[in-house]
Amino acid sequence: MFSRYFHDIEIAIESLLGNKLKSILTALGIIFGTAAVISMLAIGNGAQQEILEQIKMVGVNNIVITPTLDLTISGGNGGASDDGSGESNGEKTKKKFSPGLTMDDLESIKRIVPSVKRITPEIVANSFVVQNGRRVPSKVIGVDNDYFDVFNISLEKGLFFSDYQTENGIPVCVIGANIAAKIFSDTDPVNQYLKFGHVWLKVVGVLGKTNVKLSAADNAGVNLVNDNVFIPVQTMLMRYKNRALINSKSLSGSNGFMGGFFFSLSGGQETTSSNYHQLDKIIVQVEETEQLTTTTEILSRMLLRRHMQVKDYEITVPELLLKQQQRTKDIFNIVLGAIASISLIVGGIGIMNIMFATVMERIKEIGIRLALGAKKEDIIAQFLSEAILISVSGGLIGVFLGVVFSKLIMKFAGILTIISPGSIIVAFGVSAAIGVIFGLSPAKRAAQRDPIESLRHE
Repeated sequence: MFSRYFHDIEIAIESLLGNKLKSILTALGIIFGTAAVISMLAIGNGAQQEILEQIKMVGVNNIVITPTLDLTISGGNGGASDDGSGESNGEKTKKKFSPGLTMDDLESIKRIVPSVKRITPEIVANSFVVQNGRRVPSKVIGVDNDYFDVFNISLEKGLFFSDYQTENGIPVCVIGANIAAKIFSDTDPVNQYLKFGHVWLKVVGVLGKTNVKLSAADNAGVNLVNDNVFIPVQTMLMRYKNRALINSKSLSGSNGFMGGFFFSLSGGQETTSSNYHQLDKIIVQVEETEQLTTTTEILSRMLLRRHMQVKDYEITVPELLLKQQQRTKDIFNIVLGAIASISLIVGGIGIMNIMFATVMERIKEIGIRLALGAKKEDIIAQFLSEAILISVSGGLIGVFLGVVFSKLIMKFAGILTIISPGSIIVAFGVSAAIGVIFGLSPAKRAAQRDPIESLRHE
């Protein structure tokens, strides 16, 4: 039986080789359908990775704690209201004391909350970076080394802060790519010095350039680092500003570099705003996305207790980004699945049409085989083998062209393409299955023809 069907396959191969042009034209639909599927899947995978990388820059597993500034009419006691509402029923509002957002809060969170993977403070100061007569506006941010891991920030050269530098407030810095290009355009920045405020900082590392556009980054909340200078948080607290300290500037109401009060007139009333928070932000990264809600509740209760029941902070969870991440995956899966289905179905329809035409052209050949003793199963095997051989060979050529097209797209169009083994297996498997599905109907039709009528056919 095996030799008999093997003979049917040999006849199918001879028929395809005898009509090479028709066979090639028949396979074109599968060839370009498979190549298109692999190329589109590669482009889709690349685009999906870029989008998810941008989302990761914001930190989908992050919880951000920011202080809220208290605005009161001049003459109040400062701090926060007794019930958190700021209402006094016509009487002078009674205030409670709160230490604000401090490093002690950060250490307590790190020590007590088990779901915390990384945690980092953030203190921001705006001024100018000066070096060899060059003066560039910049933002200096006091952070821990966890900050760079939380936001997936990589080094181009040099090192991050050492434990000694972090613990002792050594005047060192890691600079963004734009700062390195503007200040150290003609020399290696590492181990050079730049001045920010009244302190000379030694450059120990240069960050890789972030290619996210500013407008898109603003909309998505992406943290751009190209124009920033990062220093250890202890360096910021010891050498620049520490709002937790009481000094003459804060008592006199000066709005100098150390912070304090500022005054403005609004509607004829004098208002004051006192930023008594030591930190501008605490970023908490949890182990798993599922832990965000419970960790947020724990942090809220913990900080409320530590701040003497004064809610002078805000906890933000990037829920929209989490939803967008999932939505992005779903959209790409749907779109790419539709492209794969349409492309290969079109190729399969092409095979079916050509095979039907082939049956009509070879009616006399079918009649001769049936008259010589061939069974209907032999005719089905012959024509089904032709369809499968066309789809399989077309699928192999299509896989090769799909890989080539993907490489060319990435090289000349600058679009990231990622070819996965799964996409190749799926594309080739579907092309082979199409040969069976769309070749079966023409094969059955050929086998059902009457041998006598087939022999009379001209």
